[in-house]
Amino acid sequence: MKYKPWPYQDYATKHIIENPGSGLFMDMGLGKTVATLTAINKLMYEDLEVDKVLVIAPKRVAEDTWTTETLKWDHLRHLRLSIVLGSEKQRKEALKQKADIYVINRENVAWLVGLYQNAFPFDMVVIDELSSFKSAKAIRFKSLRMVRPLVKRVVGLTGTPAPNSLIDLWPQLYLLDMGERLGKNITRYRETYFRPNRRNGHVVFDYKLLDGSQKAIYNKISDICISMKAKDYLQLPERITKDVRIYLSERDKLKYDEFERDQILAIEDADEISAVNAAALTNKLLQFANGAIYDVNKDWHSVHPAKLEALEETVEAATGQPVLIFYSYKHDLERIKKKLKAYKPRTLDSREDIKAWNRGEIPVLLAHPASAGHGLNLQAGGNIIIWFGNTWSLELYQQANARLDRQGQTKPVVVYRFITSGTMDEDVIKAIERKTSGQDALMEAVKARIKKYQRTKISVS
Repeated sequence: MKYKPWPYQDYATKHIIENPGSGLFMDMGLGKTVATLTAINKLMYEDLEVDKVLVIAPKRVAEDTWTTETLKWDHLRHLRLSIVLGSEKQRKEALKQKADIYVINRENVAWLVGLYQNAFPFDMVVIDELSSFKSAKAIRFKSLRMVRPLVKRVVGLTGTPAPNSLIDLWPQLYLLDMGERLGKNITRYRETYFRPNRRNGHVVFDYKLLDGSQKAIYNKISDICISMKAKDYLQLPERITKDVRIYLSERDKLKYDEFERDQILAIEDADEISAVNAAALTNKLLQFANGAIYDVNKDWHSVHPAKLEALEETVEAATGQPVLIFYSYKHDLERIKKKLKAYKPRTLDSREDIKAWNRGEIPVLLAHPASAGHGLNLQAGGNIIIWFGNTWSLELYQQANARLDRQGQTKPVVVYRFITSGTMDEDVIKAIERKTSGQDALMEAVKARIKKYQRTKISVS
């Protein structure tokens, strides 16, 4: 296919070429991949500046997206790609292949750096989904930081550079410019632009921006980072969100309330609750809202059929149109497969699944948002999304919806959100609507419940 770039894609390509460290903070569906490949092609075959490129991507994107995009466009088909995935032996064999671009998943970055160390051979690195390097404590960040001085060019691609807080920007920008703009370490960055917010003694849980800091940060990085929103450049079909309220039977609602009370009263103090305990608690409550819970042996038990029944009705109402279902837990997957057996549901596991979906051969596709949240092009296969289970992560929610709601979609995308009334589901949806940080919203929801039951306990006493 002949590539006819939009003006903003031309601008993005030139931005990469002109800046050794560049960030493309572009919404999903704006064509970041082809714009980046076009820049690589020019740098490698016209300017002779680049010899060997490493692309770091989420696993599913590494498996499919970069190869598919290269084969799709006439001007890129000569580029040779080697996919560095699989067993260690397979990865080493892929690295021995003569190629222009080597694509690896982010989980193997530390392994790759350990393999080459100071002989790191890539003169250009593209980080597809830069926000996955938002933690300065993560091994993948520390590993890449070690070899960053050996790399001439780094490109960071993401639609959501700071989904939770601008604190997340420092590690990402460091990989682009080695601390030139936001400082050489995260401590100095925090001291300059933030103040401690919630804390317990010397332990700081989060930070709040100082007045004027947001503008100052954006000004600091504006020369090497460009931000583009899809709504400003594309005429996409309308996206329609439909909340499906699910009401438990009186008996099942009493079971949920009793389960919630027992779980929460096991926690003594709302002010001392840790993020780990809060996440474990909300997980249990969200499992119940979905209709099954795990026991201590990791076996699951059905507690109500309400969501499954609503799912069957919604899929039936689609009258044969393909449906993409996002689930949260393995027991969701098992129960959905059994309930929708007549529709021959298929799990998103491979490139073949992506191709079959886009050819319209899969009536019901099941995917976990964490595995389908970045980079996959699924818009050709359908326009209906069902969130069977809900996520606290605004980033995952936005990215997963963008698998269908992106450039190339020809129909209005309909997003069904299943919300079990009177359960933790409601708190998750409120957090998403407020665009609240997942962990902050999670903690607040748990604290509110602890205090409610503590008051109840006192009044009963």
